[in-house]
Amino acid sequence: MASIITNNASMTALQTLKTVQSNLTETQGRVSTGLKVQSAKDNAAYYSIAQTMRGDSAAFNALSENLSIIGASVSVARQGTEELGKITKQILEKVSLAQANESVDRTLIQKDIEDLVSQFNSTISQSSYNGQSMIDGTDTVTVATGVTRDGGVFQTTSFNFDKFDAGAVSTALAQIDVAEATDAAALSILMINVEGEMAKITEAEANFGMVEKRIENHQNFNSKLVDKFDSGVGALVDADMNKEAARLSALQVQEQLATQALSIANQAPQSILSLFR
Repeated sequence: MASIITNNASMTALQTLKTVQSNLTETQGRVSTGLKVQSAKDNAAYYSIAQTMRGDSAAFNALSENLSIIGASVSVARQGTEELGKITKQILEKVSLAQANESVDRTLIQKDIEDLVSQFNSTISQSSYNGQSMIDGTDTVTVATGVTRDGGVFQTTSFNFDKFDAGAVSTALAQIDVAEATDAAALSILMINVEGEMAKITEAEANFGMVEKRIENHQNFNSKLVDKFDSGVGALVDADMNKEAARLSALQVQEQLATQALSIANQAPQSILSLFR
């Protein structure tokens, strides 16, 4: 039925054009952002999961940065204890020299030992990273390594290790005095004392090495987890650019055709005028 009041063809063409333009806007948004899910409006479930995974990824990245700082401090401590071990070994050699040769000047040897103890103390002072030293006391250090979710609540995983009290070793070494040793038995006791302090340093170096390796392992694992989180987010929200490019071209053609169809439909009522000519 021809009507000058209602143009069904025009309304249909207009609705088609609106649908095409809506799809075109959506596709252009995906092409420009690279995302098929930009907000909860696009896909509430995927968006929620992606946001959770982004939060987990950010948490592990932050932990990895903290692990890097602590790992560097532990590495410096390990290198520091290694140097302390070398110095203590030299002290042990000096005491051994005094014990093996009664004719040596023990006063000069004692001065050498005191110089080595001074080097020992300097090494302690220098073995810090970012103002943090792992060989200056007996505190327990807690290292956060990862996070888990329990009922949607973050929980931190961690491990502990103890600092090394190098100052106590220094105090013990400062008590070594070969010049005051009256006989071989006294020198033998000094040897035993130095060997005992040497054993403490060796144990500390080994412990720092294990902690350093453990931190490195956690960093590697966290890095893999972050990659998996990022990959999972991408699978949920990233747009297939090949698909979207093809869809964009098709929608642009559809828009042109829908515009032409609307133009034709709008001209249809003009034919009614011919009935009155």
